[in-house]
Amino acid sequence: MRQRAVEAAQKTLGRLGQIRKRHKPGAAPGTLLVEPGQPPARLWMMAWDEHQLTEAELERVDDLRPHLGPRRVMWLNVDGVSDEETLRKLGDLFHIHRLTLEDVVNVHQRPKAELYPDHYFIVMNMLRYNDTLETEQVSFLVGDGWLVTFQERVGDCFDAVRERLRQGRGQIRQLGADYLAYALIDVLIDHYFPVLERYGDRFEDFEERILETTSMDLLPEIRTLKRELNLLRRIVWPQRDALNALSREPTPLISAETRVYLRDCIDHATQLMDLVETFRELSSGLMDMHMSVVSHRMNEVVQVLTIITAIFVPLSFLTGLYGMNFNQELPGNMPELNTPYAYEVLLGVMALVAGGLLFFFWRRGWLSMGGGVLMGERRRRD
Repeated sequence: MRQRAVEAAQKTLGRLGQIRKRHKPGAAPGTLLVEPGQPPARLWMMAWDEHQLTEAELERVDDLRPHLGPRRVMWLNVDGVSDEETLRKLGDLFHIHRLTLEDVVNVHQRPKAELYPDHYFIVMNMLRYNDTLETEQVSFLVGDGWLVTFQERVGDCFDAVRERLRQGRGQIRQLGADYLAYALIDVLIDHYFPVLERYGDRFEDFEERILETTSMDLLPEIRTLKRELNLLRRIVWPQRDALNALSREPTPLISAETRVYLRDCIDHATQLMDLVETFRELSSGLMDMHMSVVSHRMNEVVQVLTIITAIFVPLSFLTGLYGMNFNQELPGNMPELNTPYAYEVLLGVMALVAGGLLFFFWRRGWLSMGGGVLMGERRRRD
């Protein structure tokens, strides 16, 4: 069990330390760097007006044209960012800037919000926690009456928003694409809190394990925890700046009513920042706590060995003294060698010496210090 945990921690360290693929130096701006042989992107669309909602999975980008109109709002979700042909057709249809498409494909972007002539480009990160932290870039393109979202793979946390659209609850179908973008971002940020709750549970587990063991196997896991929290910090901090830009930068693509709702997202992002900073401090405390416990128990071991050594030094002296075997018949040599019951007397003297030292150590309080490690080992075995 412990070995598997160490291997999982090492695997996570390797994944977190990877450098994502980038353009070669000197590549032209707007170059799409995609891996060959990737499956086609999955296009899923929802479009609605005052009277009806249409939901469909599309095979081609051209199938979107009938659903675009001045009184309709359309949301297109694209799963997969390695289909160059689909990306270029979407860029032509919605007049998406080449640099925007480049940032969609290169999924190493920091959270940000950029205003272009025909659209607003927003980059966020979606989190998953399955034993280890997983991140996925989600790109939002907000235009006049349309919203396009790009995800790296199938599966997201937007099902609650889809149900609201299907059932027409609230005002999500009465407002425009900017409000839909807010609703999706709000759900995405709200899903950060369960992930951070899992980290809170991990901290409690680590504290218990640190107090129960002196094994150094915990160090890779604590190091992985710290690196994951550093990754979270790099995501959460610029996320608030992007939301501030959305709520303050004047543009007709974001209505005044939506800006009011974006303030709530900013509050949530600020709370996330506080939690992440608190957990980062706790992770440093875990490392210090682990090293302190290991050092304390090592000191207890040394104290026990010192007490044992102190007891056996005079006993070794006595046994060495009477083990020299000088001829007792010569003058000046040991007369005790022919004394009746000398062996038993010597054992008694050695017992008195050991008992006297133990009593002395007990009166000084040294036995309670050194004996703690023995009691701790007994409790762990029980």
